[in-house]
Parts: sequence; C-alpha cells; structure tokens
Amino acid sequence: MFRLKIAYIFLGFCFFLGGCSAEIANLHSAGTNIICFGNSITQGEGSTAGNDYPALLSRKLGLTVINAGVSGETTRDALKRIEKDVLEQDPRLVIVEFCANDFLKSVPKQETFDNLDKIISLIQAKGAMAVFAYVRSGYLEDEYVDGLKRLARKKRALFIPNIMGGILLNPELISSDQVHPNDQGYRLIAERIYTAIRPLLGK
Repeated sequence: MFRLKIAYIFLGFCFFLGGCSAEIANLHSAGTNIICFGNSITQGEGSTAGNDYPALLSRKLGLTVINAGVSGETTRDALKRIEKDVLEQDPRLVIVEFCANDFLKSVPKQETFDNLDKIISLIQAKGAMAVFAYVRSGYLEDEYVDGLKRLARKKRALFIPNIMGGILLNPELISSDQVHPNDQGYRLIAERIYTAIRPLLGK
C-alpha cells in the first residue's frame, strides 16, 4: 500500500510538471528527426559556430537534430512556417521554444496560448512527440508559466521550465549582448534539455 501511494505521488508530480514519459502523446513515434523549433535561443544567437544548443544536443544524443530556429519570431510567425520547417521534416520529437518574443512584442497572452495549442496539435497530428522548452517571460513576475503548464498537461506534452535559469545574470554564461547565452550558457541549456528528453527516446 505504501509503495502504491508513492507511485501515485510520483505520477502526480510528473503530471504537474507537464508530463513524464508515461504521459507523453506519441511516445512511440515512427518519425525520424528531432527538430528544435524556436526563436533566437534555438537559432543560437550569441554562440560560436557549432555551439548552438541543437548542435550540442545532437552530439550528446548521437542523433540528427535539425535547427529550425529563427531569431525574433513570435508564435504568430511560427504558425506560418511550421508546415515547411517541421511537419515536412519527418519529425519524431519537436522541441518548441517560443513565448519570450510574444511578451516583448505585446502579443495578447491568450493568443500566445492559442497559437501554442495549435502548434502542439499540428505536431502531434503528424505523429510526433511535442516538448515545450520555456524561456521565462516577464520582468518582475512570470506571466505565462502556470498557463503553459496547464496547456502541457492538456496536450500531453513535456514541459521543461526555465531553460535559461541562472544564465542571464551570470557573466560566465551570457554573451556580450547581455540577452543571449554564450557557448557555455548553451551547453547548460543543451544539458537541461538532454536530461529531460532522454527518457522519451529510450536512451
């Protein structure tokens, strides 16, 4: 009985975070590629060649990882190119990294949630797993995180919170623009994402 209670507590904790491997939709995806779909953090702004997080993740996993990051994009922009850059690339698992530019460009918060819901739905309809890698938004408080956790639970997508945590204020991890990580910062992001998705890939 005690072990059963512990199991339920563990499953509940995973679900609160956005899902654990047993909860993720399309866990046994027949797709081929891992695709990183996002904005400047995914593109690798601030890094040197070959040190963006998708490239680092590819080396850690020993698998092909496609970098589909475009600097400055919002969720509106993402929907315009998801067909070509993601759905036509035989996705197995898609790491979605959008939200911060929606905040900076004053996209209404509910529209951001609706756009992300559509993005995840399109990915899952293609038979791929969806992972949301979140970059904290807002200055004094996080205006998105609770809604995004609810969305991840609803869609059975994995939610990775605050992948930039501890980077912005650390001079050893941030690039000269004081906004994007440097190579060492991207290594930390890649490690966080690798740790989160590895169970989904049977590694």
